[in-house]
Amino acid sequence: MKRVVLDAMGSDKAPCVEVRGALRAIGRRKDLQLFLVGNKSLIEKEFKRIKFRGKVPFEIIHTDEKIDMHEKASLALKKKRSSIALGLSMVKEGEADAFVSAGNTGAIMAFSLSLLGRIKGVRRPAIGVMIPTLMGTALLLDVGANAQVKPQDLVQFAVMGSLFVQYVKGVELPRVGLLSIGEEEGKGNPLVIEAKSLLGERKDLNFIGFVEGNHILEGRAEVVVTDGFTGNVVLKFGEGSLGLIKNLLTAEIKRNPFALMGYILLRPTFISLKKKFDYEEYGGAPLLGVNGVVLISHGRSTPKAIMNAVMTALDFAEKDVNRHIEEKFLKQ
Repeated sequence: MKRVVLDAMGSDKAPCVEVRGALRAIGRRKDLQLFLVGNKSLIEKEFKRIKFRGKVPFEIIHTDEKIDMHEKASLALKKKRSSIALGLSMVKEGEADAFVSAGNTGAIMAFSLSLLGRIKGVRRPAIGVMIPTLMGTALLLDVGANAQVKPQDLVQFAVMGSLFVQYVKGVELPRVGLLSIGEEEGKGNPLVIEAKSLLGERKDLNFIGFVEGNHILEGRAEVVVTDGFTGNVVLKFGEGSLGLIKNLLTAEIKRNPFALMGYILLRPTFISLKKKFDYEEYGGAPLLGVNGVVLISHGRSTPKAIMNAVMTALDFAEKDVNRHIEEKFLKQ
């Protein structure tokens, strides 16, 4: 039985979505032992709101201390009884196999490093996000943990990302692309040019060279590597673009009766597309490189997203990805 601890105070609508997402996860996996960390009275009040009957199927770890979404990590680290700190402490002490939170990313990073530490051989952890593509999905990393990196960091991101996609997503030999401004030799800044040279020497990676921004959605690689600053910009631009397309379509459908008729006919197609590009389907972003299983979910997460984050955390833990990462770096 795998044990997952869920930060019940993380999301924008906590603990509503966490409670509902936890119940969905329990319904999906009967062998799951789930802990909710947060304000017990608020959590119990949520059970009353949804008129839940019977015994609560998970343990509640009470704390009334929480970290606000925009709180600086340096200040957040002082909150030793926060839901993030207590949840990660449970992973550190072996009381849980994974931690999931839709809370403050900086605080999760800071507490993960201070409590769990890095996997042996890892220079810097990285946050990876699954992005839908024409060929399936791609893991983009880093998307915010490291604004400035060295070439060897990008190599390590490639190794960790490749192992995650291989074991969790079941891709036998994931293609690894290095994000740059062109495919040609010598394109890009000194960072990516040197990183490309180092990646080209790796016999344990299916490295395909440079990929451009438009290549990500084409699905040219299952793992796309970049620094945290660039990755975060790409991620936010993608989220904004999808929102813009949705709003433009909605406005056009309301304005044009013929467009409405077309929408009705194509509604199943739009539903299928929405599912493919919906962050809810991917749940959370793995924090790769720390000595424990950590999933970071979007602050706007829904119950479905929380459930999927818990499912991904289970896969992460059951496939023992961190052990594979450590073994890979210890061999070097």
